[in-house]
Amino acid sequence: MDAVFQALGHAHRRRMLDIVKEQPGCSVNDVCAFFDVSRIAVMKHLRVLEEADLIVSQKEGRKRKLFFNTVPIQMIYDRWTTEFSAFWAQRLVDIKYNVESKGEQDG
Repeated sequence: MDAVFQALGHAHRRRMLDIVKEQPGCSVNDVCAFFDVSRIAVMKHLRVLEEADLIVSQKEGRKRKLFFNTVPIQMIYDRWTTEFSAFWAQRLVDIKYNVESKGEQDG
């Protein structure tokens, strides 16, 4: 998880992740078109995203296709929200039953 947080800690990498998410299978050149930095700088940022498993690349000849991998972010989400989701879901069910039972009593 540390690698994911480190990767997401830089604005350029977050933007690159957005680009790859919006354009599955895009190339490094496609990503480079969005930035005023060198191709080498973009590749370094992409490498950080790959090391965090946020991007998966497929090599086809000389071209690399880039894909967004949601698993690391989902793991972070599950770790910190699952218990809260269950808590609030139960509260909403309780509210629903209370409202319905009051409606039956008034009717």
